[in-house]
Amino acid sequence: MKKPSSQGKVRDIFDLGDKLLLVTSDRISAYDLILPSLIPDKGRVLTALSIFWFSRTHGLIKNHFISDKVKDFPDVGLEKDYLAGRTLLVKKAKVVPFECVVRGYLAGSAWAEYQEHGTVAGQVVPEGMVESQKFPEALFTPSTKATDGHDENITVAQLENEVGKDLAQKLQQASLNLYCFAANFAHSRGIIIADTKFEFGFVDDQLTLIDEALTPDSSRFWPLDDYEIGRSQPSFDKQYVRDWVDESGWDHKPPAPELPNDIIQKTSDKYIEAFQKLTGTVWSTVEESP
Repeated sequence: MKKPSSQGKVRDIFDLGDKLLLVTSDRISAYDLILPSLIPDKGRVLTALSIFWFSRTHGLIKNHFISDKVKDFPDVGLEKDYLAGRTLLVKKAKVVPFECVVRGYLAGSAWAEYQEHGTVAGQVVPEGMVESQKFPEALFTPSTKATDGHDENITVAQLENEVGKDLAQKLQQASLNLYCFAANFAHSRGIIIADTKFEFGFVDDQLTLIDEALTPDSSRFWPLDDYEIGRSQPSFDKQYVRDWVDESGWDHKPPAPELPNDIIQKTSDKYIEAFQKLTGTVWSTVEESP
Protein backbone atom coordinates (compact mmCIF):
# COMPACT_ATOMS: atom_id res chain seq x y z
CA MET A 1 0.00 0.00 0.00
CA LYS A 2 1.18 3.48 -0.84
CA LYS A 3 1.64 5.50 2.35
CA PRO A 4 -0.59 8.57 2.71
CA SER A 5 1.17 11.86 2.02
CA SER A 6 -0.44 13.14 5.19
CA GLN A 7 -2.82 11.77 7.77
CA GLY A 8 -5.28 13.64 9.95
CA LYS A 9 -7.38 12.42 12.83
CA VAL A 10 -9.99 11.16 10.38
CA ARG A 11 -8.68 11.57 6.82
CA ASP A 12 -5.83 9.96 4.86
CA ILE A 13 -4.55 12.16 2.02
CA PHE A 14 -2.71 10.89 -1.05
CA ASP A 15 -0.93 13.57 -3.09
CA LEU A 16 -1.27 12.87 -6.83
CA GLY A 17 0.47 15.99 -8.12
CA ASP A 18 -2.30 18.34 -9.28
CA LYS A 19 -4.96 16.24 -7.53
CA LEU A 20 -5.53 14.68 -4.11
CA LEU A 21 -7.25 11.49 -3.04
CA LEU A 22 -9.08 12.05 0.25
CA VAL A 23 -9.96 8.85 2.10
CA THR A 24 -12.25 9.42 5.09
CA SER A 25 -11.83 6.72 7.70
CA ASP A 26 -14.16 5.67 10.52
CA ARG A 27 -11.72 6.98 13.12
CA ILE A 28 -12.95 9.25 15.87
CA SER A 29 -11.03 11.47 18.27
CA ALA A 30 -11.51 13.02 21.68
CA TYR A 31 -9.30 15.62 23.33
CA ASP A 32 -7.06 15.62 20.23
CA LEU A 33 -6.31 11.90 20.53
CA ILE A 34 -7.55 9.23 18.12
CA LEU A 35 -9.55 6.58 19.95
CA PRO A 36 -8.86 2.90 19.17
CA SER A 37 -12.53 2.24 18.34
CA LEU A 38 -13.99 2.81 14.87
CA ILE A 39 -17.48 4.20 14.23
CA PRO A 40 -19.19 2.14 11.49
CA ASP A 41 -20.26 4.15 8.40
CA LYS A 42 -18.86 7.43 9.80
CA GLY A 43 -16.43 7.99 6.95
CA ARG A 44 -19.03 7.21 4.31
CA VAL A 45 -21.58 9.53 5.92
CA LEU A 46 -19.08 12.42 6.00
CA THR A 47 -18.16 11.82 2.36
CA ALA A 48 -21.76 11.51 1.18
CA LEU A 49 -22.79 14.69 2.99
CA SER A 50 -19.87 16.65 1.54
CA ILE A 51 -20.89 15.55 -1.97
CA PHE A 52 -24.50 16.48 -1.18
CA TRP A 53 -23.48 20.01 -0.19
CA PHE A 54 -20.91 20.45 -2.96
CA SER A 55 -23.63 19.74 -5.52
CA ARG A 56 -25.95 22.33 -3.97
CA THR A 57 -23.49 25.15 -3.32
CA HIS A 58 -21.41 25.22 -6.51
CA GLY A 59 -23.50 28.19 -7.64
CA LEU A 60 -22.23 30.14 -4.64
CA ILE A 61 -18.57 29.21 -4.97
CA LYS A 62 -16.62 26.60 -6.91
CA ASN A 63 -15.35 23.56 -4.99
CA HIS A 64 -12.54 21.05 -5.42
CA PHE A 65 -14.67 17.93 -6.06
CA ILE A 66 -13.86 15.87 -9.17
CA SER A 67 -15.19 12.35 -8.61
CA ASP A 68 -16.28 9.80 -6.03
CA LYS A 69 -16.12 6.85 -8.47
CA VAL A 70 -13.52 4.20 -7.69
CA LYS A 71 -12.89 3.66 -11.41
CA ASP A 72 -11.50 7.22 -11.54
CA PHE A 73 -9.05 6.69 -8.66
CA PRO A 74 -5.37 5.80 -9.10
CA ASP A 75 -4.18 2.67 -7.35
CA VAL A 76 -2.94 3.49 -3.85
CA GLY A 77 -3.00 -0.09 -2.62
CA LEU A 78 -6.33 0.05 -0.79
CA GLU A 79 -9.20 -2.35 -1.50
CA LYS A 80 -11.85 -0.96 -3.82
CA ASP A 81 -14.58 -2.05 -1.39
CA TYR A 82 -12.92 0.08 1.27
CA LEU A 83 -12.50 3.13 -0.96
CA ALA A 84 -16.08 3.04 -2.28
CA GLY A 85 -18.25 5.69 -0.67
CA ARG A 86 -15.53 7.14 1.57
CA THR A 87 -13.17 8.62 -1.00
CA LEU A 88 -13.04 11.82 -3.04
CA LEU A 89 -10.78 12.68 -5.93
CA VAL A 90 -10.31 16.44 -5.71
CA LYS A 91 -8.35 19.26 -7.28
CA LYS A 92 -5.23 20.20 -5.38
CA ALA A 93 -5.45 23.74 -4.05
CA LYS A 94 -3.11 26.29 -2.58
CA VAL A 95 -4.65 26.28 0.89
CA VAL A 96 -5.58 29.43 2.80
CA PRO A 97 -4.13 28.47 6.22
CA PHE A 98 -7.08 29.65 8.30
CA GLU A 99 -10.41 28.11 9.21
CA CYS A 100 -13.49 30.16 8.39
CA VAL A 101 -15.99 29.61 11.18
CA VAL A 102 -19.55 30.92 11.05
CA ARG A 103 -21.66 30.96 14.20
CA GLY A 104 -25.42 31.31 14.06
CA TYR A 105 -26.08 30.42 17.69
CA LEU A 106 -24.35 31.02 21.01
CA ALA A 107 -22.80 27.67 21.91
CA GLY A 108 -19.59 25.84 22.74
CA SER A 109 -16.47 27.97 23.13
CA ALA A 110 -18.47 31.04 22.06
CA TRP A 111 -20.80 30.58 25.05
CA ALA A 112 -17.83 30.15 27.39
CA GLU A 113 -16.20 33.36 26.12
CA TYR A 114 -19.48 35.27 26.25
CA GLN A 115 -20.04 34.33 29.88
CA GLU A 116 -16.58 35.58 30.81
CA HIS A 117 -16.13 38.61 28.58
CA GLY A 118 -19.47 39.37 26.89
CA THR A 119 -17.83 38.87 23.49
CA VAL A 120 -17.58 36.13 20.85
CA ALA A 121 -14.17 35.76 19.20
CA GLY A 122 -13.49 39.31 20.33
CA GLN A 123 -16.65 40.68 18.70
CA VAL A 124 -19.21 42.61 20.71
CA VAL A 125 -22.61 40.90 20.72
CA PRO A 126 -25.90 41.84 22.43
CA GLU A 127 -26.04 41.76 26.21
CA GLY A 128 -28.34 39.38 28.06
CA MET A 129 -28.07 36.44 25.66
CA VAL A 130 -28.46 32.91 26.98
CA GLU A 131 -26.91 29.62 25.93
CA SER A 132 -28.00 28.33 22.49
CA GLN A 133 -29.73 31.60 21.58
CA LYS A 134 -29.66 32.63 17.92
CA PHE A 135 -27.56 35.67 17.06
CA PRO A 136 -29.36 38.56 15.33
CA GLU A 137 -27.00 37.92 12.42
CA ALA A 138 -24.54 35.09 11.83
CA LEU A 139 -20.98 35.87 12.95
CA PHE A 140 -17.81 35.23 10.98
CA THR A 141 -15.14 34.14 13.47
CA PRO A 142 -11.96 32.95 11.75
CA SER A 143 -9.39 30.82 13.52
CA THR A 144 -5.89 29.53 13.09
CA LYS A 145 -5.48 26.10 11.54
CA ALA A 146 -3.33 24.28 14.04
CA THR A 147 -1.32 21.22 13.00
CA ASP A 148 -0.95 20.29 16.67
CA GLY A 149 -3.18 21.23 19.58
CA HIS A 150 -6.21 23.47 19.32
CA ASP A 151 -7.17 26.09 16.76
CA GLU A 152 -7.31 29.61 18.19
CA ASN A 153 -9.87 32.27 17.35
CA ILE A 154 -8.56 35.43 15.71
CA THR A 155 -10.30 38.68 14.86
CA VAL A 156 -11.25 39.69 11.34
CA ALA A 157 -8.64 42.46 11.62
CA GLN A 158 -5.97 39.85 12.41
CA LEU A 159 -7.08 37.81 9.40
CA GLU A 160 -6.80 40.91 7.22
CA ASN A 161 -3.27 41.46 8.48
CA GLU A 162 -2.34 37.89 7.57
CA VAL A 163 -3.97 37.48 4.15
CA GLY A 164 -4.84 41.02 3.10
CA LYS A 165 -8.09 42.94 3.39
CA ASP A 166 -9.43 41.93 -0.01
CA LEU A 167 -9.03 38.17 0.52
CA ALA A 168 -10.29 38.40 4.12
CA GLN A 169 -13.48 40.07 2.89
CA LYS A 170 -13.93 37.42 0.20
CA LEU A 171 -13.49 34.65 2.77
CA GLN A 172 -16.00 36.30 5.08
CA GLN A 173 -18.60 36.81 2.38
CA ALA A 174 -18.20 33.31 0.95
CA SER A 175 -18.47 31.76 4.42
CA LEU A 176 -21.58 33.73 5.36
CA ASN A 177 -23.24 33.00 2.00
CA LEU A 178 -22.59 29.27 2.37
CA TYR A 179 -23.77 29.20 5.98
CA CYS A 180 -26.98 31.13 5.34
CA PHE A 181 -27.88 28.93 2.38
CA ALA A 182 -27.14 25.71 4.27
CA ALA A 183 -28.80 26.86 7.51
CA ASN A 184 -32.04 27.70 5.71
CA PHE A 185 -32.02 24.39 3.84
CA ALA A 186 -31.25 22.37 6.99
CA HIS A 187 -33.96 24.20 8.94
CA SER A 188 -36.49 23.02 6.35
CA ARG A 189 -35.30 19.45 7.05
CA GLY A 190 -35.57 19.73 10.83
CA ILE A 191 -31.94 20.51 11.66
CA ILE A 192 -30.39 23.67 13.10
CA ILE A 193 -26.81 24.36 12.02
CA ALA A 194 -25.58 26.17 15.10
CA ASP A 195 -22.12 26.75 13.69
CA THR A 196 -19.79 25.34 11.06
CA LYS A 197 -16.31 25.77 9.64
CA PHE A 198 -15.18 26.05 6.04
CA GLU A 199 -11.77 25.76 4.45
CA PHE A 200 -10.73 27.47 1.24
CA GLY A 201 -7.87 27.43 -1.20
CA PHE A 202 -6.99 28.62 -4.67
CA VAL A 203 -7.36 26.46 -7.77
CA ASP A 204 -6.26 28.16 -10.99
CA ASP A 205 -6.19 31.46 -9.07
CA GLN A 206 -9.88 31.11 -8.11
CA LEU A 207 -11.08 30.97 -4.51
CA THR A 208 -12.37 27.43 -3.98
CA LEU A 209 -14.21 25.55 -1.22
CA ILE A 210 -12.06 22.59 -0.13
CA ASP A 211 -11.93 19.82 2.48
CA GLU A 212 -15.30 18.59 3.77
CA ALA A 213 -18.40 20.75 3.97
CA LEU A 214 -21.27 20.98 6.42
CA THR A 215 -20.88 17.57 8.06
CA PRO A 216 -21.38 16.55 11.70
CA ASP A 217 -17.58 16.67 12.09
CA SER A 218 -17.25 20.25 10.83
CA SER A 219 -20.57 21.59 12.14
CA ARG A 220 -22.79 21.64 15.20
CA PHE A 221 -26.14 20.12 14.15
CA TRP A 222 -29.13 20.31 16.52
CA PRO A 223 -32.57 18.71 16.13
CA LEU A 224 -35.07 21.51 15.50
CA ASP A 225 -37.92 19.76 17.32
CA ASP A 226 -35.92 19.59 20.57
CA TYR A 227 -34.46 23.11 20.45
CA GLU A 228 -34.86 25.21 23.59
CA ILE A 229 -32.75 28.23 24.52
CA GLY A 230 -31.07 28.51 27.90
CA ARG A 231 -29.44 25.08 27.86
CA SER A 232 -27.08 22.92 25.83
CA GLN A 233 -28.67 20.99 22.96
CA PRO A 234 -28.41 17.37 21.86
CA SER A 235 -26.41 17.12 18.66
CA PHE A 236 -25.86 14.89 15.63
CA ASP A 237 -22.18 14.18 16.14
CA LYS A 238 -19.87 12.53 18.65
CA GLN A 239 -21.80 13.77 21.68
CA TYR A 240 -22.20 10.21 23.02
CA VAL A 241 -18.43 9.74 22.76
CA ARG A 242 -17.66 13.04 24.52
CA ASP A 243 -20.15 12.29 27.30
CA TRP A 244 -18.82 8.78 27.85
CA VAL A 245 -15.19 9.94 27.81
CA ASP A 246 -15.96 12.71 30.32
CA GLU A 247 -17.63 10.22 32.67
CA SER A 248 -15.08 7.41 32.21
CA GLY A 249 -12.37 8.83 34.43
CA TRP A 250 -9.87 8.88 31.54
CA ASP A 251 -7.16 11.52 32.17
CA HIS A 252 -7.05 12.57 28.47
CA LYS A 253 -3.54 11.16 28.09
CA PRO A 254 -2.42 8.22 25.92
CA PRO A 255 -3.46 5.52 25.64
CA ALA A 256 -7.04 6.44 24.76
CA PRO A 257 -9.70 3.98 25.94
CA GLU A 258 -11.81 1.60 23.87
CA LEU A 259 -15.43 2.68 23.54
CA PRO A 260 -18.27 0.40 24.70
CA ASN A 261 -20.27 -1.20 21.90
CA ASP A 262 -23.45 0.71 22.75
CA ILE A 263 -21.64 4.07 22.51
CA ILE A 264 -20.15 3.06 19.15
CA GLN A 265 -23.58 2.09 17.81
CA LYS A 266 -25.37 5.17 19.16
CA THR A 267 -22.73 7.43 17.62
CA SER A 268 -22.98 5.68 14.24
CA ASP A 269 -26.77 6.00 14.40
CA LYS A 270 -26.52 9.77 15.02
CA TYR A 271 -24.30 10.35 11.98
CA ILE A 272 -26.69 8.32 9.84
CA GLU A 273 -29.72 10.16 11.23
CA ALA A 274 -28.15 13.50 10.27
CA PHE A 275 -27.59 12.24 6.71
CA GLN A 276 -31.14 10.98 6.39
CA LYS A 277 -32.72 14.14 7.73
CA LEU A 278 -30.67 16.45 5.53
CA THR A 279 -30.88 14.47 2.30
CA GLY A 280 -34.36 13.01 2.70
CA THR A 281 -33.02 9.60 1.67
CA VAL A 282 -32.61 6.35 3.58
CA TRP A 283 -29.02 5.43 4.38
CA SER A 284 -27.62 2.20 3.02
CA THR A 285 -24.10 0.88 2.78
CA VAL A 286 -22.65 2.50 -0.30
CA GLU A 287 -22.19 0.40 -3.38
CA GLU A 288 -19.96 1.51 -6.23
CA SER A 289 -21.88 3.36 -8.91
CA PRO A 290 -21.48 2.13 -12.49
